[in-house]
Amino acid sequence: MSPDPAAVLARAEAAYLGLALGDALGATVEFMTPREIAHHHGVHREIGGGGWLRLAPGQVTDDTGMALALGQAILAHDGRIEALACARAFDAWMRARPVDIGNTVRRNLIRFRNTGEPEAPASDHDAGNGAAMRVLPVALATFGRPEAEVRAACRAQAHVTHHNAMSDAACEFLALSVQDFLRGDSLQQVFRQRIRPLVAAHPAYAFRDRPRRENPSGWVVETMQAVLQAVVDVGGFEHCLVDVVNRGGDADTTGAIAGMLAGALYGREALPARWLKALDPAVREACMAQARGLIAQPSLPAREAASQACRAPAREAASQACRAPAREAETQTGTSADLVPGKS
Repeated sequence: MSPDPAAVLARAEAAYLGLALGDALGATVEFMTPREIAHHHGVHREIGGGGWLRLAPGQVTDDTGMALALGQAILAHDGRIEALACARAFDAWMRARPVDIGNTVRRNLIRFRNTGEPEAPASDHDAGNGAAMRVLPVALATFGRPEAEVRAACRAQAHVTHHNAMSDAACEFLALSVQDFLRGDSLQQVFRQRIRPLVAAHPAYAFRDRPRRENPSGWVVETMQAVLQAVVDVGGFEHCLVDVVNRGGDADTTGAIAGMLAGALYGREALPARWLKALDPAVREACMAQARGLIAQPSLPAREAASQACRAPAREAASQACRAPAREAETQTGTSADLVPGKS
């Protein structure tokens, strides 16, 4: 039986909003240890900005900014995920002076500028979380398509900056898991269908019978271990996100990835109203508009209408997500985040 379109759309919106909420919540404590978080915040559970980036309340970081840039590119190309379009979108995002940017993303986008080649060379050193954190628009745009096509689309966007097997595995797992949740599958079903096969194929991703993954780095394996421990073992949207960001480390990204999964799993009604109110309004509207456009039926007129509806709010949100008062003097090719280990 086909899933109810209204229910699918509601879960798609929840996934996109969940990504932004997790990003904004986690950014406050990014690069802090759990002990430092406890000292300064007790249990961090409110969206209030600050952190090492000195964010405004409700402001998001590169996780949401790159996802919105990717979603806009997909809508502008009638639902197609093309490497060159993705590379151009990410390059435009970087030129807008984002509030932070990962080392691997920056390096391979500069390579794209210099060569015009949208696919980075394969590298064992590019196993960061920067491609996984932004994969949600691909999951929404390819919903209902064959699994092989979903996997290929994940790799097309990922290889612009992260051409790495472990990164690919995480991206594909996330996109397919989100799609399962959109159909109404339970966490138990997704555990059998997606999580067990991921760990079997890539044992490094094992997260059970292991210590709690605290202070996770930008390495995609540590990121996913923290996310899976939170999503699988902690019930409810809010509890899941509070758990994962209080682990510290690359908390905006663990929050964003856990948020997209938990949003798709638990649905719109599970998102805390106070968090939605605190989130930057332009970001909130852009996430909802892109979710509606990306999940739309893939007829050309529907894609064109959705693209027109989404471009303006997405541009405004991406612009606001990309700026910070202290960044005016920085160059277009990087920010102070390039000097911080762990951003990838």
